[in-house]
Amino acid sequence: MTVESSDTGCQQYADWWEVVDPQGNLIFRRVMAHSHVEEQPFQRTGGAIDIQPEQDVIVRIHLYPQGYGTQAMQGSVEQGFEKVTLPVGFAANLASVEPQPPECSF
Repeated sequence: MTVESSDTGCQQYADWWEVVDPQGNLIFRRVMAHSHVEEQPFQRTGGAIDIQPEQDVIVRIHLYPQGYGTQAMQGSVEQGFEKVTLPVGFAANLASVEPQPPECSF
């Protein structure tokens, strides 16, 4: 996953990216423990994710402390992904679901 975020240090940084289904159910979350101020955009892998090639999913970023934005990628491994704008507040309840990041390192 390639992420470009407005990291400024521990006061503002991308603290995870996640895969959710179109109904807003969490499928996978990749937690990041620190900011990436000097590394933009940055790439992080997430390992194997248990989805089917044709399964429609949404990939989005969570930014500390602001939360989720509305920009995301939606699609499938089989058909590819495209940029989408999610409704404000889409699956915002996931912000408190585990796993959660540790305290920011730098």
